[in-house]
Amino acid sequence: MSAVGEYRFSHPSISLRWAGTTHPGMRRTVNEDSVFASFPVFVVADGMGGHASGDVASALAIEAFRGLKGRTLADVECVEAAVERAFAAVRERSLDGPIGGTTLSGSVLVDVDGVAHWLILNIGDSRTYLHEHGALRQVTVDHSVVQELVEAGALQRADARRHPHRNVITRALGAGEREPADVWLLPAERGQRLLVCSDGLTGEVEDDEIAQILADVESPAAVAALLLRRALDAGAPDNVSVVVVDVDAVALAEEELFDTHSPSLDDTIPREVRP
Repeated sequence: MSAVGEYRFSHPSISLRWAGTTHPGMRRTVNEDSVFASFPVFVVADGMGGHASGDVASALAIEAFRGLKGRTLADVECVEAAVERAFAAVRERSLDGPIGGTTLSGSVLVDVDGVAHWLILNIGDSRTYLHEHGALRQVTVDHSVVQELVEAGALQRADARRHPHRNVITRALGAGEREPADVWLLPAERGQRLLVCSDGLTGEVEDDEIAQILADVESPAAVAALLLRRALDAGAPDNVSVVVVDVDAVALAEEELFDTHSPSLDDTIPREVRP
């Protein structure tokens, strides 16, 4: 498998390392996932629709966030505007012909009173996790039929991954009535590790195994590559996308900053990583 690149950047309030990768999986020839990981934006979109161009829907959703890329933290209003652009872009494209829907999950680093915060957002069943203090927490809540069954007590969480309706989502961009994105605002802290992924990963790799890899493997690039490998080894009938972000420091003194002239990620994550 091709190597996964690792990138880093330091802002006066936070220093990060990150890596991302995406793969069509073992049974599909088209990758309908789209990934964007460039300071301060880390998002994944999982397109749906096959012949109805789910890949177009996911690319449009991601494109709405490219304008936030730069050397400064975003603000909450700019992220809200990006979400609005994503909804509008998918909706407008659907007027020209059939187009699938897409999930959208991830986080943007925003400035709140001079302090870096994660603004985590989610629509659909892609996921954003936070690993800190030795524990893994799924921050986002799936918008799916099986999640509703779990919350109603009609289905055990352990059985959700095998349920025949496990791929049926209840909220997406470009699918049915518009429903708002869920959002969470969390302070960024040293030692945090953020994982953003499509359900091609979580459908094949259990949370316990994901947590173990996040705890044991130091490099974000090595984590992303290993998680992808585990999904592919399990059969990966769906596209698989993974973004891993490490918070190395917060509120750095100027002399502690990394060299900010090192290469930035921009949009250089390949749409595929060959096995």
